[in-house]
Amino acid sequence: MAKTYFISDLHLGAPNAQSSLARERLFCDWLEQIREDADRLYIVGDLFDFWFEYKKAVPRGFTRSLGKLAELADQGLEIHLFTGNHDLWIRDYLPSEIGLQLHREPVYHNLQGKELCIGHGDGLGPGDYGYKFLKKVFTNPLLQWMFARLHPNFGIGLADGLSKWSRSHTGGDDAIFKGKEEEWLYIYCQEVLQKKAIDYFIFGHRHLPLELELSKESTYINLGDWIKYYTYAVLEEGQLQLKVFKGKLAKDPLAGSPIAPHSKKD
Repeated sequence: MAKTYFISDLHLGAPNAQSSLARERLFCDWLEQIREDADRLYIVGDLFDFWFEYKKAVPRGFTRSLGKLAELADQGLEIHLFTGNHDLWIRDYLPSEIGLQLHREPVYHNLQGKELCIGHGDGLGPGDYGYKFLKKVFTNPLLQWMFARLHPNFGIGLADGLSKWSRSHTGGDDAIFKGKEEEWLYIYCQEVLQKKAIDYFIFGHRHLPLELELSKESTYINLGDWIKYYTYAVLEEGQLQLKVFKGKLAKDPLAGSPIAPHSKKD
């Protein structure tokens, strides 16, 4: 039976060209591995650490990933790409060049008889008001037009620097699980469940692999990232499982084993 795959937060381009290229090659290995049994692929935000599309220019690099995604799309793989907080300026280039479906907000899809809510997760739930304000600024059409007037050498360099600064100041909290009551996306899932029955909530953004029980019928999965954990999820015969890409452990033994996802009972 065909499987549906979910992955997020690869942050290609970060923290430097050398480590990003190594991670990109692993991503392409993973794409090649799922080729035979995948019917859908959901890239749930922050594929890139930064992305901005000028009318006639896009950021350089990522040719292996884009080429492999285009190849799989040409062979019939249905690909869904979500914008994240680091690459929210994706526009029509990737949908037109690769043939994927672009999403800017969470979507509700019924797959293999299960109701899924899928999204990057940034700006959802209570708190994080500073980012919610910044997101409104960054998605303002006038400000995007003004940024596009900057020369790409300056504009992309500036934004890349700000992205690295933001990650260095906020990334430490991502490795800590503080309990369900402190997980904004867990609270968001509970709010949605008051209005709609969902079997699986699937988000990224958090950078920490999580599998938390919301009720006897509903589970929240956070996909982790491909900077530290190299985790992804697969839906097969209506069951969603969080997994680790073994290729990472085999090729880089010094990286150590990723932490086990938090139990549904945590």
